[in-house]
Amino acid sequence: MTDERRDGSGGRDEEAMQRAEAILGEQSQTGEETSPERLAEVGRIGEAIVEQLQSIYDPEIPVNIYELGLIYRIDVHDDNSVTIDMTLTSPHCPVAESLPNDVQHKVDTIDDVTSCEVRIVWEPPWHPSMMTEEAQLELGMIY
Repeated sequence: MTDERRDGSGGRDEEAMQRAEAILGEQSQTGEETSPERLAEVGRIGEAIVEQLQSIYDPEIPVNIYELGLIYRIDVHDDNSVTIDMTLTSPHCPVAESLPNDVQHKVDTIDDVTSCEVRIVWEPPWHPSMMTEEAQLELGMIY
C-alpha cells in the first residue's frame, strides 16, 4: 500500500481501485476471484481508514502517522475486519502503548469495519526516508 500512496498518479477512482487491489490482492481469502464491487467497497473502506490515520499525530513530530510512514500494511478481510501493521519511530517511543490503541479506536469507528487489530512490527526499521514527500518538505528533511 505504501507505494501507491506516494506516487500521486491516476484519478481518484483509479487510486481507490489500486488501493483495493493492493490491500486484497487478486483473490479473496477464500480463494475466489474478487468482484469489482468488493474491490470498490474495500477501496472506500481503505480511504476511510487512511482518513482516520491522517488524523492521528505523533506528539513529538507535527506530522500524522500515515504521512510519517508508520503504517506498513492495511488488510481488509472478507468480513471487513481490519489488520494494520505499523511501527513506531523508535522502540523507546513515549507513545508506544497509547498510539496503537488510538489507531485501533479510530479505525473501529468506521461504519463498515467490524473490528481492528493493530500489530506493532519492527521490520523494516522506520527511517525518516519512509515519510511522504509532503512530510519531508514540512519537516525540511528531503531524502
